[in-house]
Amino acid sequence: MFHPSAPQETLAALADLLHVPRRIAVTTHYNPDGDAVGSSLALGRVLKALGHSVQVVFPNPAPGNLHWMPGHHQAIDHHSAKQASEQAIAEAEVLFCLDFNRADRVQGLEASLRKAPVKVLIDHHRDPEHIFQVAFSDTGASSTCQMVHDVITGLGHADLIDPGAATCLYAGIMTDSGSFRFPSTTPHTLRVAAFLMERGARPNQVHEAIMEDNTIDRLRLTGYALHERLQVLAGGQAVLIALTLEELERFHYVPGDTEGLVNFGLSVRGVRLSAFLVQRKDGVKISLRSKGNLPVNEFLAAHFEGGGHANAAGGRSAAPLQEAVAKFGQELPGFLEKHPA
Repeated sequence: MFHPSAPQETLAALADLLHVPRRIAVTTHYNPDGDAVGSSLALGRVLKALGHSVQVVFPNPAPGNLHWMPGHHQAIDHHSAKQASEQAIAEAEVLFCLDFNRADRVQGLEASLRKAPVKVLIDHHRDPEHIFQVAFSDTGASSTCQMVHDVITGLGHADLIDPGAATCLYAGIMTDSGSFRFPSTTPHTLRVAAFLMERGARPNQVHEAIMEDNTIDRLRLTGYALHERLQVLAGGQAVLIALTLEELERFHYVPGDTEGLVNFGLSVRGVRLSAFLVQRKDGVKISLRSKGNLPVNEFLAAHFEGGGHANAAGGRSAAPLQEAVAKFGQELPGFLEKHPA
């Protein structure tokens, strides 16, 4: 029985593509998270076991707390190896695009991606761009890692999910499901997690490696953000944290240091929406999380060039941080009023 993530007709199209050894590249979105890294490394591992030539390419380096994942040392990233990354995609007969569904999500690799002759999508975000020859798209899936499991299993290759691949897939499911607490966690999600444990994933080790790998600077940045920069808005229905480049530099920021910071706000009693705005060199990155029937993806699509899931979404603004924060504050009351608790 096939899960909706891997419908039979799409599986047949992919099986036809993979029936002979291929040159394959696997890529994911800019600023790759646990789901992006885990799905890419696991799929690459299984494809290699099937006899294909595979190169995993990240648009930029993954956070340090993901470098332990099996196969990471064999991946390359566009920031550190620009020519090799573009060459790997240019030479690929098939390009797998995981955990994103718009070409601009890979930033500097976009031109290379668009030129790829055959693009295969495996993703769980809304409104995919119509550039993929084979597309697995399931907004109900907890994670792309869950979908990769479904695709591999649907192709009849579950036996090739070795302990390394199982660990990568479990890590992505764990992180994208909020350690199995988000509404996207379904009975199928837990069955997949159990299968991955049977294949060699060790939940305690994965959790420790990702969630308990803090530097002193990261802990101090978190403390500063919560103590000095957290604002309560909309009569206690929302909280916002905004950080400038200077503040990040003060705590020797490295990519990944603010991962999960937005989730703290949702733990405040009465809060329905938590926002994190952070200044980058190319603009302001916005992350929103919500509870219940509060579709933050719609809010970001309307005001901040964003999208994602109903309760977890991201956007951006080209305006200075102070202006982005002001605009957020102006638009928030109407949005909350439109979606009462």
